[in-house]
Amino acid sequence: MIRYNKKHMEMKTVRKNLILIIVVSGLIIGSFALGFTFGDNSVFCETCQPSEINFSLFWEAYEKLKEKYVDLDEINEQDIVYGAIAGMINSVGDPYTIFMDPEETKAFMEDISGSFEGVGMEIGTKNNVLQIIAPLEGTPAQKAGLRAGDKILKVDNEPTFGLTLDEVVSMIRGPKGTAVVLSIFRDGWESAEDIEIIRGLIEIPSLKWELIDGNIAYLQLYHFTEKADTDFTKTAIQILASGADKIILDLRNNPGGYLEVARDIAGFFLERGKVVTIESTGEKNTDYKARGNPVFLDYPVVILINEGSASASEILAGALRDNRGIELIGQPSFGKGSVQQLEELTGGSSLKVTTAKWLTPKGETISEVGLKPDIEVEFTEEDYEAEKDPQLEKAIEVITGKR
Repeated sequence: MIRYNKKHMEMKTVRKNLILIIVVSGLIIGSFALGFTFGDNSVFCETCQPSEINFSLFWEAYEKLKEKYVDLDEINEQDIVYGAIAGMINSVGDPYTIFMDPEETKAFMEDISGSFEGVGMEIGTKNNVLQIIAPLEGTPAQKAGLRAGDKILKVDNEPTFGLTLDEVVSMIRGPKGTAVVLSIFRDGWESAEDIEIIRGLIEIPSLKWELIDGNIAYLQLYHFTEKADTDFTKTAIQILASGADKIILDLRNNPGGYLEVARDIAGFFLERGKVVTIESTGEKNTDYKARGNPVFLDYPVVILINEGSASASEILAGALRDNRGIELIGQPSFGKGSVQQLEELTGGSSLKVTTAKWLTPKGETISEVGLKPDIEVEFTEEDYEAEKDPQLEKAIEVITGKR
C-alpha cells in the first residue's frame, strides 16, 4: 500500500456534507428517486438548471450496455455507479481530486492513522508523470532502494500510463508478506529496472533526533501524521534540556501530512500570530497563523529539503524561510501546494476534492513550482554508494558559521 497526498493532510476537518453528490447518487440504475425527473428521452437534476446537465446520453449508453453486453449476468450495477462517479470526478483533470468507493475509503482512513500494510511510500503526479514523492523511513520501499523522484512505469508488468493515482495505489498495496514488482526508471539510468518488494506492516515514525557536536540538534521529521504534534512536543522538551543551541531541521523525503500539525510545529519557531501559510481559493485568501509557545524562536535554524519534500513539509519550510529568513539547503522541493477536503458520502464512499492552493507567507505559490533552496547541494549516486551526506555536511557548515 502507498501513502500519497490526498488528505487534509492538508485536509480540513472531515465533514459529512453531501455537496454535489446528490447528482451522483441519482445515478443508481433503475431508480427514479433522489431529486431526478425523467422526460421521454432525457434526465435532469432538479438542483441544476436543465440547460446545464442532461443525463440522457448516460442512460442511453447504459441501456445499450444492458441490451448488447455478452455477459449480462456478470454486470454489477453498483460497480457501474462507482465507475460513473469516478469518471465524472476524473474528468476535471486534477490527480488529487478523486472518488473513493467504500473499500478505498476504508483503506485511506487506515493510511492516515499511521499504520497500514504495503510497501510504504508516497506517490504523486508531476509533469503528468507518476513518480515516488518519498519512500517512508524504515519501510520495504526504502529498504529496496527506491528514492524520491523515481518514475513508476509498471506494476507487476502492467503499465501505469493512463491510470489514476488510486488505481496504481490499489495495484501496489496488499497484505504483508506478499510481493509486488515495480518497473522503475531513475534519472541517469539508461533503462528501467524491475524491483521486487515484499510488502510489510508499515508503522510510520514521525521523527527522530540526535545531538551533533554537543550543541546541534539534528531533527529529522519524517511525516506530519496525527501523532507527530505530540511527538514533536516531547522532543522539544528533550532538546531544551540537552544543551543544544542550534537546530538542523531535516524535511527531506517528508511527503507531508496534516496541515494543523505543520501549523502547530511552526509555532515552536515563530512568534504567535505570524502567518504560516495562506489558503487561496481564487476568490479569497485565508491566513493560517502560528500559535503556541515559540521556545525555539531564538535558536539558529537551517532546513534541509529535497524533491521528496512535499505538501505540509513545504508549508513549514516556506513559513520559516519567509518569517525568519531561515536558509533552505538541498534540492528543490516537490511542489504539492494544493489543499484537499474529504467529503463523506452515502454508503461509506467519499470524495476528496481540491478546494484551494497553498501560498507561502509572502504570497508565493508552491503548487507545481516547489521551494528553491537558498543553497543548492546535489546528492549524487556516488554519495549514496559511499553513504555520504553532502547536504547535511553543508547544513553543519552553515549553522556553525564555517562556510
